[in-house]
Amino acid sequence: MTPEIFFALVAFCFVGVITPGPNNLMLMASGANFGFRRTVPHMFGVGLGMPVLVTLVGVGVIRVFEAFPIVQTVLTVLSVVYLLYLAWKIAHAAPPARAAADQTGKPLTFLQAAAFQWVNPKAWFMALSAITLYAGGREPSAILWVAGAYCAVSTISTTSWTALGQQMRRLLSTPVRLRIFNWTMAVLLVATMIPVLWPA
Repeated sequence: MTPEIFFALVAFCFVGVITPGPNNLMLMASGANFGFRRTVPHMFGVGLGMPVLVTLVGVGVIRVFEAFPIVQTVLTVLSVVYLLYLAWKIAHAAPPARAAADQTGKPLTFLQAAAFQWVNPKAWFMALSAITLYAGGREPSAILWVAGAYCAVSTISTTSWTALGQQMRRLLSTPVRLRIFNWTMAVLLVATMIPVLWPA
């Protein structure tokens, strides 16, 4: 991979991960509701789950989609159902003090966040696009370059969105403000499904 292609790959990955999507909206909501430190496992789950998804797409999953289009349809349905469930959880998240008291409010764990990439429509789109554009021949080295680029830029994205959410905690000091914020994040999360259900 030439330096020019590599820098184009990094730019492609960065734009994909830094723009609003399910991962970033959930990280911001987690940062606002639980703080930066408690969201770290969620951040690592996203940061490592995406490169794993990219690698597995490159070495064979993309061929399954090509051979059996119904698999992609089933995955889309599962993605929509799970995103609706997560949106409901965000919308009904308890204020931090009450969540600490009844222990019902918990951020996503590392494994939950990593597994979420498999039902994240934006993650699938980015993985399929990156492999097609930058590892079209499916050479192992090219696939690893793509996965490595995602791993590197995800650090910037997950940190930034979680820190933004944490900083917003000052503005969300009342239950009413936090409830409005959580409902807004839930609606935006549902809105990320529109391109999947009704592509242009």
